[in-house]
Amino acid sequence: MVQKKTLHDINPKNKHVLIRVDFNVPIIDGEVGDDTRILSALPTIKYLLKEQAAIILCSHLGRPNGEPNPKYSLRLEGDHLVNLLKMPIAFAENCIGAEAVNATQSLKPGQILLLENTRFHAGETKNNPEMAKKLAALADIFVNDAFGSVHRAHASTVGVASLIPSVAGLSLEEEIKYLKNTLGNPDKPFVTILGGAKISDKIGVIQNLLKKADTIMIGGGMANTFFKSQGYPIGDSLVEDQALNTARDLVINAGSKLRLPIDLVIADKFEPNATSKTIPSGPIPNGWRILDIGPETVAQYMKVIQNAKTVVWNGPMGVFEFPAFSKGTVGIAQAVAESEALTIVGGGESVAAVKQSGLTEKISHISTGGGAFLKVLEGSTLPGVAALQDL
Repeated sequence: MVQKKTLHDINPKNKHVLIRVDFNVPIIDGEVGDDTRILSALPTIKYLLKEQAAIILCSHLGRPNGEPNPKYSLRLEGDHLVNLLKMPIAFAENCIGAEAVNATQSLKPGQILLLENTRFHAGETKNNPEMAKKLAALADIFVNDAFGSVHRAHASTVGVASLIPSVAGLSLEEEIKYLKNTLGNPDKPFVTILGGAKISDKIGVIQNLLKKADTIMIGGGMANTFFKSQGYPIGDSLVEDQALNTARDLVINAGSKLRLPIDLVIADKFEPNATSKTIPSGPIPNGWRILDIGPETVAQYMKVIQNAKTVVWNGPMGVFEFPAFSKGTVGIAQAVAESEALTIVGGGESVAAVKQSGLTEKISHISTGGGAFLKVLEGSTLPGVAALQDL
């Protein structure tokens, strides 16, 4: 991979620096529900404060469909950042236009301004050149520190990067180092664990990993589609019928590399308190559905993880939000944390499982990207990284 310029390759003193952060975080009852992505931006912000830059932050939040919507305002994220940094932060009601220009012109070195949601403009997701120009006009230097958004060619990730000097922030630099470098030449045995609901989201991932990984272990709803492709009735389980042929081909091509659960936890309803039982993998009775991998599968997967040198995990093993069906996911989280391998975890629910289990410190690298993480696993180019200046 071509090396990209980073914060250490610029002199930001007395300059206006536009940082693309990823403040696209869950809001629960009027408060930030998970501030992992906000926390990941702090090293870059603190570095630039120390270097006496005037800092302008921009981010998207949710999908407001290109027009202002108070539900998706970044004010709550701004308030949360104030509490984290213990300093005042100015807020501009718009990310471009007169409000943004006036706010940035009065910004002094050592101060921070947060711009309103970039997706309040349709030009953001269309990578509109005019919007990119207006964002670039606010600053002397552009820093992309939003790994969660680098897989999208938007005005605030790609457009602005081509107009002013552009570098990677500290969080993005670390993501690139761990993901690109590790996956480019992983220490063997290289083991991947893939879960989540949909196989269709991860076809490219599996196809790419089959070239590199020694073992790919499957769990979550996507396992159901594999089972049905092998001719097993799966009762009322979630399944992607349009992906059955693909699943069948993947099993054939993968040979012994691909492992499916050997036992399952099934339930009579999709509810937290549903009646459940553990059965060997095979036909699922009508009226029942697969909601987790079973204890034998967890034990088998743990043995593979223990012998690995590199472990990458994306996606829960079951309906993690229901405590009765979270044992598979929690078991895998513990196995990954206890492994002596280099461990990388990405994807919201996998990261949540690690955090809830109190295991964050034991993971080599926790990725802040969802879609971007999958794109790296697919071996795809990340437009937001490609747009930054080469070293």
